[in-house]
Amino acid sequence: MAFAHLHLHTEYSLLDGANRIGPLVSRLKELGFTHAAITDHGVMYGAVDFYNVCRDAGITPVIGCEVYICRNRFEKSGAAREYSHMILLCENNTGYQNLIKLVSAGFTEGFYYKPRIDYELLKQHTEGLICLSACLSGDLPKMLLEGRYDDAKAYALQMQELFGKDHYYIELMDHGIPEEKTVLPRLVRIAQETGIPMVVTNDCHYLNREDSKAQEVLLCIQTGKTLQDESRMRMNTEELYVKSEAEMRAVFPNFPEAIENSQKIAQRCQVTFDFGHLHLPHYPIDTGETAEEMLRRLCGEGLKALYPDKYADPDSEPCQRLEYELSVISHMGYVDYFLIVWDFINYAKSHGIMVGPGRGSGAGSIVAYTLRITMLDPLKYSLLFERFLNPERVSMPDLDIDFCYERRQEVIDYVARKYGSDHVSQIITFGTMKAKAVIRDVGRVMGMSYAAVDQVAKAIPFSLDMTLSKALEVSPQLAELVHSDPQVRQLYDTSLLLEGMPRHASTHAAGVLITAKPVTEYVPLQTNDNVITTQYPMGTLERLGLLKMDFLGLRTLTVIRDTLDMMRQEGTDRKPEDIPTDDPGVYRMISAGDTDGVFQLESGGMRLFLQNMKPSCFEDIIAAISLYRPGPMESIPRYIAGKNDPETVHYETPLLKPILEVTYGCMVYQEQVMQIVRDLAGYSLGRSDLMRRAMAKKKKDVMAKEREYFVDGMVDENGNVVIDGCVRRGVPREVAEHIYDEMSSFASYAFNKSHAAAYGLVAVQTAWLKLHHPVPFMAAILNSVMDNLPKAAGYIQYCRAHGIPILPPDVNQSVWKYSVGRDSRGTPGIRFGLGGVKNVGQGAVELIVKERSHGPFTDIFDFASRACGESLNKRTVESLIKAGALDGLGHNRAELLSVYEQLMDDAAQKKRQNLTGQLSLFDLAGPDGGSAPQPPFRIPSLPEHPRKVLLSMEKEMTGVYITGHPLDEVRDLLGSGFTTVAQVMEDADSESRGQEYDGLSVSMAGILTQCRGKVTKKGSMMGFLVLEDLTGSIEGLVFPKVYEKYASMLSSDSLVVVDGKLSFREEEEPKLLVDAVRPLNAANAAIKASAPEKAVPTSRGRADAPARPLSAPKLAAQSQRKLYLLADTRARMEEIKSLCQSHPGPVPVTVKIQDEGIAFLLDESYWCDGSEELLSVFRSLFGAGGVVMKGN
Repeated sequence: MAFAHLHLHTEYSLLDGANRIGPLVSRLKELGFTHAAITDHGVMYGAVDFYNVCRDAGITPVIGCEVYICRNRFEKSGAAREYSHMILLCENNTGYQNLIKLVSAGFTEGFYYKPRIDYELLKQHTEGLICLSACLSGDLPKMLLEGRYDDAKAYALQMQELFGKDHYYIELMDHGIPEEKTVLPRLVRIAQETGIPMVVTNDCHYLNREDSKAQEVLLCIQTGKTLQDESRMRMNTEELYVKSEAEMRAVFPNFPEAIENSQKIAQRCQVTFDFGHLHLPHYPIDTGETAEEMLRRLCGEGLKALYPDKYADPDSEPCQRLEYELSVISHMGYVDYFLIVWDFINYAKSHGIMVGPGRGSGAGSIVAYTLRITMLDPLKYSLLFERFLNPERVSMPDLDIDFCYERRQEVIDYVARKYGSDHVSQIITFGTMKAKAVIRDVGRVMGMSYAAVDQVAKAIPFSLDMTLSKALEVSPQLAELVHSDPQVRQLYDTSLLLEGMPRHASTHAAGVLITAKPVTEYVPLQTNDNVITTQYPMGTLERLGLLKMDFLGLRTLTVIRDTLDMMRQEGTDRKPEDIPTDDPGVYRMISAGDTDGVFQLESGGMRLFLQNMKPSCFEDIIAAISLYRPGPMESIPRYIAGKNDPETVHYETPLLKPILEVTYGCMVYQEQVMQIVRDLAGYSLGRSDLMRRAMAKKKKDVMAKEREYFVDGMVDENGNVVIDGCVRRGVPREVAEHIYDEMSSFASYAFNKSHAAAYGLVAVQTAWLKLHHPVPFMAAILNSVMDNLPKAAGYIQYCRAHGIPILPPDVNQSVWKYSVGRDSRGTPGIRFGLGGVKNVGQGAVELIVKERSHGPFTDIFDFASRACGESLNKRTVESLIKAGALDGLGHNRAELLSVYEQLMDDAAQKKRQNLTGQLSLFDLAGPDGGSAPQPPFRIPSLPEHPRKVLLSMEKEMTGVYITGHPLDEVRDLLGSGFTTVAQVMEDADSESRGQEYDGLSVSMAGILTQCRGKVTKKGSMMGFLVLEDLTGSIEGLVFPKVYEKYASMLSSDSLVVVDGKLSFREEEEPKLLVDAVRPLNAANAAIKASAPEKAVPTSRGRADAPARPLSAPKLAAQSQRKLYLLADTRARMEEIKSLCQSHPGPVPVTVKIQDEGIAFLLDESYWCDGSEELLSVFRSLFGAGGVVMKGN
């Protein structure tokens, strides 16, 4: 092979390159190439992936980049948008380091529409780099096309001098573009006159010639254009594909040396990545200790505090476990890692920043526990260190830490100060074009109508791992559309080429990189929304041996902090670690399903499960969090039966009892799988973790070997027993085989107990606070959802229903957030925060709080004179009046609204002018600005606005109803089974975005807060409305025929029942497509919309979908067996479908939604086998009366 591709764009030339790295390297291998370069536009995102895939294929990778270069990278206006291209290839690791510096500076210093470098910066970083003059967008071809031959020649010589002999090449391209034909002989002439060598390249953007259309679509996605747009960016050639050497020689028959130079350059490029070493930063120590001595001292101090009765006994379990873990940590080289984590957690706690009790497998470490990194005793809850750090598998430890979400950044800033800002970076992540999203992107580019594209997208079943290929196999609707409609076939085929490609770069929500040397010594950087991030994602950083931490912001920690702060103000001082986990009242409350606001236990499905389970201890909460997931749900009936009647628990061997007793004979946790193979077969815990991983990943060859080892053991070549095996330890073979099968089927679903226990602790803490301090807790919950008005409205209604007063904002009582206050009878309640009032900023609230520290505002005159200022203007005061915040100053809202502008004007005038000889309203009110007994200026006495108007003002200014609700009088009617807005929004917030309920017939009831008509293009009228119930509001669309029939009922403030179909679109809030409108009264409340048999939500969620050759209802009618389920809410649909998919079969499944009074047939893809095992699971969830099997 005498040619190598040196100008090659992968998928990481975002929305431009259409070469996926895997297929690209396979094609290069197929064509016989031995070397190839990656030269993405301005970035190095794919360098490491390209390197690894090439090496695995036996191809030598060349690391490079097509950089953007300008005259002055710091100039960022007007003509500075002009830039050129340049190819830089790394000859060695020095060149790689220099390329990192250049590409990073392109973002951090030179970004202006593109990441740009300039020639001044380039001069500082040329060592180890080979430069090619680039495509038509390079400076050299540009000058030649402009007729500036002498300038071009001088430029080429300057570049040769800059990079050195044989490090600058004139690049020859021919893709059939006229400008290339023009510039080619001029490039050759310069090369001949200067002696600068030439190299032939092909600007590869896609794999095969026929992929040019897909790349054209990519460019349209990038630029927001359609294929029909004549002004769109286009390449005007189909030659930008990966050509063979023979094809390149055919294009350039007269340049054999330039062709062969490509291979010679590639052979010179030898960059190597080091994946075998860790590059951890060292924790700075000023005590004279070594890092290991300091770690041992800190752990010893923690051991003494946490195990006061056992720390002095070296043979005690805590001491033995600690010594074992410390030896492993030291041997694996992670001592500094634990000190670094201990340090920033210690900083957070010492500065009042809430830290979570742990997350993930790290809770299984006693070292982490004694350092107070985690808050759960791993010995008490049988948490395993090897699940976190396996001495038999070299992998980075991964301690993910939760912080108060409001103060998380403070901890990151501390780390940056500690190790240097150039040693700390956040981490990039890529959004990819997944199955549904790519269909929508490509459909828009093709100019298809929204409705047509929507139909195809909704034919793709929702699943996190769903692909277009899989969707075509499992969705009859998609197959029908693809096979019957040529346009949909083109849409599908094009989308298939682009699916999974990265669409955009963003910042990982939690990941932070900490390095021993400046970050750019290891990886390139970039900027995302002014945040500096790495260009390599988290997995790549770990493979390079770099230390990444997850600094997660958890709102619930802020809720706990705010609750404890408010309790402290009321005289109760408690720390999170002092909250007990064994309060019987907490478990009674959870068992009753009263879990609003309780971490992890709040969803409708979990609530019902807990009511059936009736947890009575902390272990039950850990199990609940682990069981309530697809897969483990199958164990729920067995768990509940064992809990209720321990005599029913059966262990196949007594060796299982110590392991499974805590979960009533059920395998629930990954740690239990590890313990079983250790105790029954004699595995080490390290090897047992490797076996668990193999089972979870379904590695058949490994599992076959492990089965043999588990049952019969393992001996080495000398006959020494390495693993006993179950049989050797007295377990019957058939029992061992069955246990292995059960573990194998369960391993991929098993949950990490360490994680469940840590989050279970947070769940119990929030439940305890809710039970014993409901007012501060619910106030803190409301603070956590201030930016989510529907959620806030739901919690406000919960508080009202449970006797917790919601108090309006008050300038003499409120702070920025919700707080604890008292109503007129002295009952503790929740005071609305001033920060929740529209047009009231932080400055205004600070001014109000500061002024009232000198004494409360006595009346409106006092308030206006003391609080008037730039941050508290007329608009702010008007908002405060409407929200009720000035109700306590002696006048009603109607009176205050009539005079506030005059009062504010006079207050402002008083502050501006010399008051000598001048009188104002305030002077007339009294010499001290306070109220006089009978001031000459009187606020007019006006009747207060009607209650409905007052509530409307509150809603306008705060987004929620505070002192009441217009629907209070019909609250009983609303609770009679209507679909609520909260239920619809919960569906919309699910992973599937509610797609399975699209087209579902519902009845909703409430008040019409907005109604308007609009003339359609055809001249008829349609309507738009907003329906509000006690839990939120939803927009409704009234199409012309319906509008004509019900127009007289569509007026604001009408109390109505609206029948219609739900519309869920991925990019929009859900809507209600109105079919009928009725007055809300007792008679109409008894009538709910019902879904006819043909209106069956299909796997694409459409109720009006075209019938398949044999429709689901007809197939169901012919079936001998039918399963009927009675679910309390539609929130249960996900788990029903998940369970059915785990037991696939021919039995149709019909679900009736109890609180909506509707029933519908599930799509065939969710029909089940009707087995007793499945029915038992459903009975545990819905009760015996909620599961009916008909037929034989």
